[in-house]
Amino acid sequence: MRDTDLPRGDGELLDAYSRAVTGAVRRVRPAVLHLQVTLPGRRRGGGSGSGFLFTPDGLALTNSHVVHGGTNVMASMLDGSSQVATVVGDDPDTDLAVIRLPGSGLPYAEFADAQALEPGQVAIAIGNPLGFETTVTSGVVSALGRTMRSRNGRLIDQVIQTDAALNPGNSGGPLVDARGRVIGVNTAVVLGAQGICFAISAGTAEWVAARLIRDGRVRRSWLGVVAQSTRVPAAVRSALRLPREGGVLVTGVELGSPAATGGLRAGDVIVELNEAPAGTADDLHRLLGEERIGRGTPVRIVREGRARTLEVTPREMPQRPRG
Repeated sequence: MRDTDLPRGDGELLDAYSRAVTGAVRRVRPAVLHLQVTLPGRRRGGGSGSGFLFTPDGLALTNSHVVHGGTNVMASMLDGSSQVATVVGDDPDTDLAVIRLPGSGLPYAEFADAQALEPGQVAIAIGNPLGFETTVTSGVVSALGRTMRSRNGRLIDQVIQTDAALNPGNSGGPLVDARGRVIGVNTAVVLGAQGICFAISAGTAEWVAARLIRDGRVRRSWLGVVAQSTRVPAAVRSALRLPREGGVLVTGVELGSPAATGGLRAGDVIVELNEAPAGTADDLHRLLGEERIGRGTPVRIVREGRARTLEVTPREMPQRPRG
């Protein structure tokens, strides 16, 4: 179809859309990085992905799975220059990492207000899929508030679903709005599906980045239990007036852990932590935040059909070995 075949109104709308996309790309593309990562034991090749600068002094975001375990990270910019980047910190639980490039006055992308995002907004992905540098795809925000599992099994909340096409190598690149502001960090696609892609929200990315810059990691509290989601029998639930149908069955307790010290044992069902319902193992993970480290915390359990409350003092979650 020729432009002259389009109704005047449709042609103007397409022109406006095109101008919005090209303008956004023009603003953010200089901040987008192509990352080549050397992995231990590999003489040739390695991992690759994308990232983007978010401060003028060289701080950049990418995915944890792009740089985790890497021995060397080479970052290439739009102008063709390449620099060795250092990993400031990474958080596999949210699949985010912060790296630093040397220099100052570098081009950088700004974050959008995560609370103002709405389904249907224009979403533009920029990255290096399959090695094709600074590739642009566009679509819309398909849905908000999705959850997905990180590679180590924990749930990531407030994930953005988009139909802007992503491929291997887009990981860690920015998802931006029509003004070129970052609304998310591209992270995953659903294999076998078309137009179902995901990005970690800008709100999560900013929160995690601040902690990685401060501590080199995201601090979370730890009980030291092996646990799984379970259903509480209806009769027990009714008798104890439990708020949820489910709970968290403790199947094992680590020796010397906060759970062991606090009296938790295999067979207990955790139903509340700090008076907040723990209906699933994912609920328990969410409740074990940084603020609970070193603080006595009431843990309500069901043991042999009776409810009781123990006080447990969580410690900081031990760091997993890199690589």
